Amino acid sequence: MQGYKTVLRQVDTSVDNLVDDPAVEEAAQLLKSGEVVAFPTETVYGLGGDATLDEAIARIYEAKGRPSDNPLIVHIAGIEQAKRYADDIPPGAEQLMNAFWPGPLTIVLRHNGSLSPKVTAGLDTVGMRMPADPAALALITAADLPLAAPSANRSGRPSPTSARHVYDDLNGRIPVVLDGGETGVGVESTVVDATQTPVMILRPGGISQEELQAVVGPVAVDPSLAFDQSAKPKSPGMKYAHYAPDAPLVLVDGDAAFFAAVVHDAKAAGKRAGALVFEEQIGTTGAEQEVSLGPQADPAEAARRLYDALRVFKRSEVDIIYAVTFADSGIGGAVMNRLLKAAGGRRVSAEDSN
Repeated sequence: MQGYKTVLRQVDTSVDNLVDDPAVEEAAQLLKSGEVVAFPTETVYGLGGDATLDEAIARIYEAKGRPSDNPLIVHIAGIEQAKRYADDIPPGAEQLMNAFWPGPLTIVLRHNGSLSPKVTAGLDTVGMRMPADPAALALITAADLPLAAPSANRSGRPSPTSARHVYDDLNGRIPVVLDGGETGVGVESTVVDATQTPVMILRPGGISQEELQAVVGPVAVDPSLAFDQSAKPKSPGMKYAHYAPDAPLVLVDGDAAFFAAVVHDAKAAGKRAGALVFEEQIGTTGAEQEVSLGPQADPAEAARRLYDALRVFKRSEVDIIYAVTFADSGIGGAVMNRLLKAAGGRRVSAEDSN
């Protein structure tokens, strides 16, 4: 799919009301005509289209090269708008909306059938969220539409955290990219299923399990997060390979000395190695290319840097990439989830080598 002359449109983020911003107005008119546009959110850039229009959703799938059996998140501008498309909003869901919207939390609810079935992938549920980015909210408001919006990248590639990432992936495939600067959270929203008790995390993200539990009590974690590719996905990001860099990625469980030893063995085998490591390890791995995820004590910084870091490595420069691992809690758990998907589950452990 080619044919568009893709343009970058800068949003003036210094003003309070962006609904009348010329770039936002242009993008809103395109959405009303059934086109798709890329726009910033606080997590990653999204590729949005009218969630009620089959043709718009088909354009999203075509632009991304994404299989159409994977559901899409619907972005809305408030709880009242969510009620237009939800069949029911349980008390727990409303508690979460009041606590975390606008913000990086997607809530799965039963829909009332008014959305395109291409959005829901045949399910009786849909994930909805209210993004915190002012440009995103202005665009939804100006278009007066629910926007189905996966990440604005080619399917399988690292998600985009800047307008340039979007342009690199989708140039010629979409008409407009709204440029609102770099995103703040850096990984996608947490997705929770609020149609059951207790609420269940379907995808870790910008809101931690601990934060959710402080609002609604016990929160379960979907076992399909452990790479069950046969399960029918209830949430985006639960099916197919995601976030892959240009070269194969392997996770390394162990200390800095073990990491350096793994790199040494790869180089001895004739491979050019890349290292995705904590700031403290830069200069110690022996890899041909090292990229920092920030201090080991700051997993939130790692989340912000992750997708940009994965895009730095090029197959022409390295044959394999080794990456550090994170504790499976808080925002670090979300980073670990994305790394596991990017690696396709490949990992080596110091314990296994003893």
